[in-house]
Amino acid sequence: MSSDGELYLIAAPSGAGKTSLMKGLLARCPRLALSVSDTTRPARTGEVDGEQYHFVDRATFEAGIAAGDYLEHAEVFGNYYGTRRDRVKALWAEGKDVLLEIDVQGAAQVRADFPGLCSIFILPPSMAELAARLNKRGSDSAEVIQRRLSEARREIEACIDFRWMVINDRFETALAELEAIVTAWRLRRARQQARVEKLLDEAAKRSTMSD
Repeated sequence: MSSDGELYLIAAPSGAGKTSLMKGLLARCPRLALSVSDTTRPARTGEVDGEQYHFVDRATFEAGIAAGDYLEHAEVFGNYYGTRRDRVKALWAEGKDVLLEIDVQGAAQVRADFPGLCSIFILPPSMAELAARLNKRGSDSAEVIQRRLSEARREIEACIDFRWMVINDRFETALAELEAIVTAWRLRRARQQARVEKLLDEAAKRSTMSD
């Protein structure tokens, strides 16, 4: 897979506020498009197939793994999650930069294929605040929340493998920082190299003409 489009990857422990931040980022950056992942978990109340996730059965997902259809996939709490290659390619073909929302397992797989991607990790301000946010959601049992907190510690340890880190203490501040990362990444030297070479060619031609 290759494209002139950018590839952004955001990961975070459950409850860190990643989903809300991504919605805000997509609203501010119209060139950025989310690649909606597949999952085998049941849809939650209010979720719509094709918006939050594409909900598929386990047999369909495993067939996709066998066929090499997934750019990355992982099994989390007994359910599969994965990013289909064809959806990423389709967004690039539309001239979009692609945003992936995945866990640290999937992030490691994508970095192996795209070492030059922009990876961002969202951190909670504290473990106490993370626990409070998980409890406030009211969608998980106490046992599941405890399991998510244990998993969060492992995930946070993996943040050192990401290029950028944003602490979601105040939503508006964290969102502004995410937008700044997206803007800065598009302006990096490797991305601008083609423009620089074009300018140098033009300068060389003008110099030859003046001589």
